[in-house]
Amino acid sequence: MTISINQISSGMGLRVNNDIYVIEEYHHVKPGKGSAFVRIKLRNLKTNLVVERTFKSSDKLEDVFLEQKVLQYLYRAGDSFHFMDQESFEEHVIDEGHLGEATKYLQDNLDVTGIFYDRHVCKIVLPTFIISEIVSTEPGIKGDSARAGNKPAQIDTGANVQVPLFINNGDYIKVDTRTGQYVERVKK
Repeated sequence: MTISINQISSGMGLRVNNDIYVIEEYHHVKPGKGSAFVRIKLRNLKTNLVVERTFKSSDKLEDVFLEQKVLQYLYRAGDSFHFMDQESFEEHVIDEGHLGEATKYLQDNLDVTGIFYDRHVCKIVLPTFIISEIVSTEPGIKGDSARAGNKPAQIDTGANVQVPLFINNGDYIKVDTRTGQYVERVKK
């Protein structure tokens, strides 16, 4: 379906040059001279890259319907990740290359948001924070501040995170999945 630039909104899906994009933000600009235009930041669903495009008021854009569903991560089989739709109990298989950095933070039974286009998963959106157990880290020595207070640690998903010196094996921490950074220690 084609739409005019006056009908766009954040979160809407667009097809530009045969790729599916999500509108991150947009600004209508009415210059003193000439016709109005819209400057749009678009995120490519396949590559996750953000591009900025400018469209004239006379341009027509192709709107695509994107559906969001809650999916539960089940298991990994080789390079494939298996998710279950929480409403229909249908299983969706996604290749590792399609998930990108999200594979670092997938935990068993983790609820994620699946963005669908034409009944196929285009993207998986992780929750902003996950609670993970530290499985491997060096013990912190009291009074050791030579390393600026951080040390490497491996969490139960296999990802490596920089944590403060007081964190030990078996501790639970909150991790920001957008940046991969330690947020706080959590009692479990």
